[in-house]
Amino acid sequence: MLRIIAVLLLAFATCGGALAADPPNRKFVVYFQEWSADIDGAATDIVKQAATAAKATRGLVTVTGYADPTGSKRANALVSELRAQRVSDLMQEAGLSVSRIKPIGRGSVKFALSSQESRRVEVTIGAR
Repeated sequence: MLRIIAVLLLAFATCGGALAADPPNRKFVVYFQEWSADIDGAATDIVKQAATAAKATRGLVTVTGYADPTGSKRANALVSELRAQRVSDLMQEAGLSVSRIKPIGRGSVKFALSSQESRRVEVTIGAR
């Protein structure tokens, strides 16, 4: 027990008096119209909030695009990639380094969601 306390005190002292830790993963969601990668004003605000939150951390930012189940697998893969790339581009424009952003297109994935909820991009800010 004393050894654990000593390790914690040493960690506390080397961190300048505060135990530093990355915040837990944060997730932001941007929704899209059918077959579109266009982002409107409200969605732009969400992307800016995500970029601001990401700049306050050191973690990798995963930008995952999805499509609803309508259309072919190939078309859904393409639109999900376009959505992820569009959000990634906006995050870069907001000042986030491209080296921290990982865009991924997942295509159409079976979810217990409505078609509208399936047409989305999830921005996840994780710890490095």
